[in-house]
Amino acid sequence: MTDLFTLNGRNAIVTGGAQGIGEAIVLGLRDAGARVFICDVNPDTGRASAERHGVEFVAADVTDPDSVEAAFEHVVTVGGSVDVAVNNAGIVHNHPSEDLDPADWRRVMSVNLDGVFYSCRAAGKRMLAQGSGSIINTGSMSGHISNRPQPQSAYNAAKAGVIHLTKSLAGEWAARGVRVNSISPGYVGTELTARGLSNDEWRRAWIEGTPMNRVAEPSEIAPAVVFLASDASSYCTGTDLVVDGGYTVW
Repeated sequence: MTDLFTLNGRNAIVTGGAQGIGEAIVLGLRDAGARVFICDVNPDTGRASAERHGVEFVAADVTDPDSVEAAFEHVVTVGGSVDVAVNNAGIVHNHPSEDLDPADWRRVMSVNLDGVFYSCRAAGKRMLAQGSGSIINTGSMSGHISNRPQPQSAYNAAKAGVIHLTKSLAGEWAARGVRVNSISPGYVGTELTARGLSNDEWRRAWIEGTPMNRVAEPSEIAPAVVFLASDASSYCTGTDLVVDGGYTVW
C-alpha cells in the first residue's frame, strides 16, 4: 500500500514553490521521491529555496503564457517528462468591493486564475502527449464560502474559478490519461495570511470560525498534494480536496 504514495522517477513542478504552502509542497513531493522544480517569479528567492532544499529552479511569471510555456518545456528538456504539476502561485488583495480599483481586481485574477489556466494548459499539452500526468491546482475554501470579516471578493471569485476550471479540465482530459484535481486549504500560517493574523479582529474571527480552533501549518497541506500526485489517487479526477480544519462545515 505504501508504494502507491511514492513518486520515484517522476518530475514535478510547483509554481509559487519558493515559500509558504508551495515550499511545503516542494518538500512533500521531494520526500516522496520526485525530482522537483521550484517555479517562481522571483529568481533570487526561488534559487535560494531550491538550493536550501536540494531541488531545482526554473523562473516563470505565471501571468505570461510564454514564460509559463518556457518553464514547462525546461522541465521536459532537463527531466524528460513532466509528471506532476502543482499550480500554486497566488496573491490576495483585501479591499472593500465598492471602491476596488479595476487594476487590483485584474491583478488578482491574472495571477490566481489566468496563471492557473496557463500552467494547466502548459502541463496538459505535455502530459497528453505522453499519455499520463497529474495536475493539482491550489484552490481555497474561499472558492466555497465568502470569508469574513475581511473583504476579498476578487480572491474568492478567482478561487471559485480555479475549482471549476479544475473540474472542466478533468472532464476533458480524463480519458487521455491526465488527472486534474485541486486542494482547498483553509487558513494557513504563511506570508499570505500574516497581515490578517496580526489583526486581532480578523485573527479572532478566523480561529473562532474554525472548529479545530487554529490555523494550519503549511506542512499539513502538503500531504494532500502528495496523495493527489501519486497512484494512491488513481481514480480521483475533478476532485477538490478541502483541508480547512472544518471551517466550511458551519
